[in-house]
Amino acid sequence: MEFDESHMIQRTHAAKMAQHKQRMTLHCQQCHAVLGDSLGICGEIECMDSIVCIRVTNDVVISDAMESGHKGEMASCIYSSLKCRGCRCAVGKVIHSAPWRLATVRSMFLLHKADISCYILNCSSMVTASSLTFALKPLRESMNKVRQQFEAQLDQMSHMKSRLADSSVSSESVK
Repeated sequence: MEFDESHMIQRTHAAKMAQHKQRMTLHCQQCHAVLGDSLGICGEIECMDSIVCIRVTNDVVISDAMESGHKGEMASCIYSSLKCRGCRCAVGKVIHSAPWRLATVRSMFLLHKADISCYILNCSSMVTASSLTFALKPLRESMNKVRQQFEAQLDQMSHMKSRLADSSVSSESVK
């Protein structure tokens, strides 16, 4: 959705444009309260249709009651429900105890994509989270890119050092 003379209009062509690196805010599908942003997104769990977040806003309330999963991906898990502070709709879960397959997302916020809208900042569009992917590149690719950038800077600094050394030698010989 975008602002157009005091009302919101849906933009459908922006749905596939979003990538994980784009800046966005995460909103409750029902009341549009801001629940988080792209800086807190760690990825997604496709089999649970959930966005994994390291942090959320104060508009996400963690239920005091702990529940136990008995079937599907939540089998053998103990979790608490997440609710929107504004409208009290369920928006996700926090897993407290889980088998090894979900161990990496314990204590993280799992927001159900079906209950979340995303406002993409650079194109001023509101899209459903279900229309986006939040998969992250493997860490190895990012580390290789950083290493290449570091090596390029090191080469540049070495070249500058040798030029400085050459200029100081030539200035001493002039004296």
